[in-house]
Amino acid sequence: MNNLPDLHAESTDPAVQCTTCEAVCCRLTVVLMPEDRVPAWLIDHDEHGMATLAKGEDGWCAAVDPNTFRCTIYEDRPTICRKFAMGSPSCRDERRKWFGNTIPTVVHML
Repeated sequence: MNNLPDLHAESTDPAVQCTTCEAVCCRLTVVLMPEDRVPAWLIDHDEHGMATLAKGEDGWCAAVDPNTFRCTIYEDRPTICRKFAMGSPSCRDERRKWFGNTIPTVVHML
């Protein structure tokens, strides 16, 4: 049994919540794994033939509802989306890129 600390978990900031964001992680390219089951209309292929989650003209994942910033396939979202941890270093980095140095504490959603 491995008793080493989980450095990734320890580097997660619990103050960072999805409810104070605009789904900025949903702008990232999502490579689909063979076990991922998403609707065919959401599958795109990159220049190398890899299956990816489709993006809209706005650059956001096509599965994101533009009015609520919520995933419309959340229960069946791809593996990589499931592994992207809220408040992780990658999450915080994407938020910094999108919001700059002023990361909001509250975002009002309709």
